[in-house]
Amino acid sequence: MDLLLEGGTIVTMDPERRVISGDVHVRDGAIVGVGEIDPKAFCGRTIRRLDCSGRIVIPGLVQSHIHLCQTLFRGHADGLELLDWLRQRVWPLEGAHTFESMKASARLGIAELVRGGTTACLDMATVRHTDAIFEAAVETGLRLTCGKAMMDVSRGSPAGLRESTKASLEESDALLERWHEKEGGRIRYAYAPRFVLSCTETLLREVADRCREQGVTIHTHASENQSELEAVRERSGMDNVAYLDHLGISGPNVALAHCVWLTAHEQRLLADAHTNLLHCPSSNLKLGSGIAKVPELLGMGVPVSLGADGAPCNNNLDMWIEMRLASLIHLPRVGPTGLTAEKVFEMATLGGARAMGIEDRVGSIEAGKRADIVVLDLDVPHASPPGESIYGRLVYSARSSDVETVMIDGDLVLDRRILTSLDLEQVLADAKEHSRRIVEQVS
Repeated sequence: MDLLLEGGTIVTMDPERRVISGDVHVRDGAIVGVGEIDPKAFCGRTIRRLDCSGRIVIPGLVQSHIHLCQTLFRGHADGLELLDWLRQRVWPLEGAHTFESMKASARLGIAELVRGGTTACLDMATVRHTDAIFEAAVETGLRLTCGKAMMDVSRGSPAGLRESTKASLEESDALLERWHEKEGGRIRYAYAPRFVLSCTETLLREVADRCREQGVTIHTHASENQSELEAVRERSGMDNVAYLDHLGISGPNVALAHCVWLTAHEQRLLADAHTNLLHCPSSNLKLGSGIAKVPELLGMGVPVSLGADGAPCNNNLDMWIEMRLASLIHLPRVGPTGLTAEKVFEMATLGGARAMGIEDRVGSIEAGKRADIVVLDLDVPHASPPGESIYGRLVYSARSSDVETVMIDGDLVLDRRILTSLDLEQVLADAKEHSRRIVEQVS
């Protein structure tokens, strides 16, 4: 059956950045036509028509840094800076996960993401039970690239997160074999060394070698917090991003979350290698980490995308909040035109797709790309009247509650605000039960 999204205002994000009125024709999970559709294109096929008149049709939002394993811990790690946040609260909570609680955490996070118009994400799991996150994505229809957190340095981590270098690499290799490019390419694997302080140099070098050989993404954290930087310098004698680059962890297949504290040399390393920076403004503010110099880095050619990070350090997984915040927090320093709404919206769509290595598949509404599409109803008081710029309306005014319909790979996963692959009442009940058990266990 073909799908036809009729009569909407389409924000294509194609190379010409066209904003047009018309239709989007979807067949077999792919976009086959945009704009004025020739009736002959249907060739007598059955058509489901979705009335999008008065609606805004956009590419699905792509979050490039998420921790679905942490969704159950929302509100249980407030008021701490990064290293204390990890060692005192988050790592003990992660270490208490079972396979069942991990799936409940992922399903809760996916429900929030989809209801807010996020169709794809780059996720870092914890050390164990990563299969549960992949299974949840398969069941719910999310486009997911995920990797198990690799942590072969045990200092400060609970028993449930400890692993040897050999075991960490072998499990990551096995997960790659099981999950990479599954579900028609909707599910992919990324190697995910947690950060320098939790990984030996041997593990980091092995990850760099594997990813070069196999062409997969490396997803890690870098230069988020000043205490982290001091510890990295003490251990390696180098600055954080420079050390990663020295080990071969740089380039278009590398995604570095945060990068708040960079030297001028490290900024140039990112730009020269086209290493992806994953900007998480809410998390960086809530943990008191600082603000990455995104406008300057964009001006140097560093590819930047957006993510909410995890529920305990945000405490939302809402891309609309991240877009608005990212568009505003830099302006007092660089001026009101230093980071435009259009650029921020690009970071939230094409930028995220680029960081995940799937910009040829998603991030814009173009014939030949997969049908990851979101329909918004902005005929609401907080987004009216329309104003002069569609991008300003999307970035400054729109909210997750305005998301009406979400399609991933041509499947309607949110149909007129109703989740089609999740029983929300059951998701919430399971999340409460598992969260209570884990919090009581580690208290």
